Order: sequence, then C-alpha cells, then structure tokens
Amino acid sequence: MATYDLIVIGAGPGGYVCAIRAAQLGLKVGVAEGRATLGGTCLNVGCIPSKALLHATHELHEAHTNFARMGLMVGEPQVDWSRMLSYKDDVIGQNTGGIEFLFKKNKIDWIKGFASIPAPGQVKVGDDTHEAKAIVIASGSQSSTLPGVTVDEEVVVTSTGALALKSIPGSMVVIGAGVIGLEMGSVYSRLGTKVTVVEYLDAITPGMDGEVSKQFQRLLQKQGLTFVLGTAVQGVERTATGATVVHRSRKTEEEARIEADVVLVATGRKPYVDGLGLDALGVQMTPRGQIATDDRFATSVPGVYAIGDVREGPMLAHKAEDEGTAVAEILAGQHGHVNYGVIPSVIYTTPEVASVGLTEEQLKAAGTAYKVGKFPFLGNGRAKAVFQGDGFVKILSDKATDRILGAHIIGPMAGDLIHEVAVAMEFGAAAEDLARTCHAHPTFSEAVREAALACGDGAIHA
Repeated sequence: MATYDLIVIGAGPGGYVCAIRAAQLGLKVGVAEGRATLGGTCLNVGCIPSKALLHATHELHEAHTNFARMGLMVGEPQVDWSRMLSYKDDVIGQNTGGIEFLFKKNKIDWIKGFASIPAPGQVKVGDDTHEAKAIVIASGSQSSTLPGVTVDEEVVVTSTGALALKSIPGSMVVIGAGVIGLEMGSVYSRLGTKVTVVEYLDAITPGMDGEVSKQFQRLLQKQGLTFVLGTAVQGVERTATGATVVHRSRKTEEEARIEADVVLVATGRKPYVDGLGLDALGVQMTPRGQIATDDRFATSVPGVYAIGDVREGPMLAHKAEDEGTAVAEILAGQHGHVNYGVIPSVIYTTPEVASVGLTEEQLKAAGTAYKVGKFPFLGNGRAKAVFQGDGFVKILSDKATDRILGAHIIGPMAGDLIHEVAVAMEFGAAAEDLARTCHAHPTFSEAVREAALACGDGAIHA
C-alpha cells in the first residue's frame, strides 16, 4: 500500500494536467489509469487522431482542387488507407509518449489498472489499496447510444470505430449533427464516401450561433454532405452489405430508410463512472448522471473531487484541463478558478468554426442590448490567397459599454483566431480595444480586427 497526497483517477487531459500541476506545487501524486497508454479518450481515440485524419484529408482536397490553380502540376493523388492510419497512429504515439515522459519528469506514479473508491481516502487498483488525502475523479466520458441501435464498432460504429475502419466505405450515415459527427463526416466525404447526416433537431450544431450554423450547413452541403434534419432515428438494422437506418420525420411522422455501408453514431457522450463504486460510497449524482460538485469541485463525500466530463459543463478537453489546474491549486492551498464564460469551442472542419462567450440568441433571450460587428473573409487578402474566402467573423459587444460579450468565427484558422477574443474577454476589453490594436498584414487575424471596427464606425475593407 502506498500513501499519496493526491490520487487522480483517469489520465485524460483533465487528469494528467491535474496531476502535473499538483506535483509542481509539491504534492506526492499517483494517477490510476487502466488504458495501456496515457492521455485518455482525447489523445488515444478522440481529439488528436481525428485532427490527424482531418489534416490528411484536407491536404487531399487541396491536391484535388487547388494545386493546379497554383501551378503545382502533379498526378492524380491516391489514398493509401493503411498508411494514412499508420500516420494517425504515429501521431497518437508521439502524444501519449510525451505524457509518460512528463509523469517521469514530475515524479508522478502511474498506478496501472482501473480504479474504484472503496472508502474515503482509499483507491483500489487490482489487489492493491492506496491511501490518499485527496482523490480527484477525472474518468472522462464514453459515447452515448440510442434505443434500437447496437454498436459493433465495425459496421455500426462510434467515433472510436470510425477512426479505424478497415476500408474507406462507399456510403456512411452519421446519426447526429454535432461536432464529432460533422468532423468525421467531413473526413470521409473528402475520401469519396457518400455521407448523409441525420439529425433530430431542425438545425445542425445545437447551441451554436444561428447565423453561423446556417452558413456552416450551406458550406458542408457544397462539399457534398447531405442533411436530413428534424427526424428521429427509430433503429439501425444490419444487412448483408452494411446497415439500414430507419428514421421518422418529427413533422409528418413519415418513416424512411437509408442504406449505408457504415453507420456512425454521434449522438453525444455521457460520463464514464462505471466500476468506481460511487453508489456505495454515497457520492451524490445529478439527474443527468453527472457527479454533483460545488464550486470548488468537491463532491458530497469529503476528500473526493471531480473534474472534466464527469461533472457539469461542456465536455471539452480544455475545460477539463482548466478544472484540473484549478483543483490542484485548491488542494495546495491556493485559489484555483475557472472562468466558464470564456471557454472557446472549435469544430475542426474546413472551414473551421469557433466561438466564445454568448450567442445572439442568448443575448436576445436575456434582453441584453448589444451591437454586432461582422467582417467577411472575402475581404481578407490572406484568405483569398489560399482559397478560403468563405465565412466571416462576428463580434458581439454591449451596446452601452462596448465590452465584448461573444465572438463567432467561421473561416480559416478560426480555432486559433478565437483566442485573441478570448484573451480580450478575460481582461474585460471593449471591441474598440481590439479595433485599436495593430494587427500584422497580411494575416487572417485582420478579419477579427475588422469585425471589431464594425462594432464602431465600420470596417475599413468592407
């Protein structure tokens, strides 16, 4: 039996960041992780491998579409699927290996195996029980499914199976028009797969700024994706050649069927708390199956904390990382804090989509008087030079004070550009502060400045 100041359960982004920060602050730390590699879902079967495939297929699209326009005369590009998957696996290996190095550097013990909490202050892994002054649950989430849909990870797959298909399918139905479904649908569409996205709601990307959502759908349709919205999936039937998705219109009650080689179930994720023994321990849960915590991440059981996907809030790796840092600092006697009003979100398609803060719909619902500053990437010289003039930057600011309330970007490098606005919001900046900050030319970031200018007297290049 080993004794620790802190044992973290789960080595995903929230867990490993929490462990490293706690070790930096002088705590003796152990991390229980049952996977063969560190990094959790994000590094192994989520964020990182999907970005590798998104990058590879974007380059394929460029070769097909834009190389000749730039005078790059090459033969018709061919896809070696097994080599593309090997590239993806190599990227995973580099990242998970990096976390293992950081554990050694910070003298963090990797307790290999799946954990349970038999009593406050105790973590059991295999036959060994370890003592800990504090326990942080960072066990992450797993894909959720639908009634009537049986996942086999070969024909009916979650994002995990979609990252490792044996071959490129001729057709695919994606159930769910959220981030995961659209990213993976985009990957396979670029590879030549006929992709149909089925969504229960009447619009894609629930919760996104409405104007951005509509533009995003139009651009994805131009790229070849088909959308069937406002329909409820009744079930998925396996066939000799693939599967059939049965769905029913929410308006007309009319039932229809779509045949496909592969069906991707992308209907969201749910907290992964199986086997932790939370019921017996007396940990209070929310009605949605999340671990209930206070504003210091403490559960109803003294000495037990929870961060990341298992507690309330968006299921985002960077949100988990911020919470991991905050709880480590709290346990070390400092004041850890997460600003939930400034957590960016990104969809890594082409174009990228990113947002931070409030949407127009939220501001209207709250009765907030606001201004809108918009600028199209068609007016950005750098964007036009690289054939990415689609999309725009939208900045929302308070009508009376000009303080930035939110930003929404669809266009090139949106996932990076959004952080300029996030930093501005963190420091309470006005749109005019952003507008009066010199931006290098020619850069995509000039579109952000122009949108900020549009909150005032108007953009220069529009």
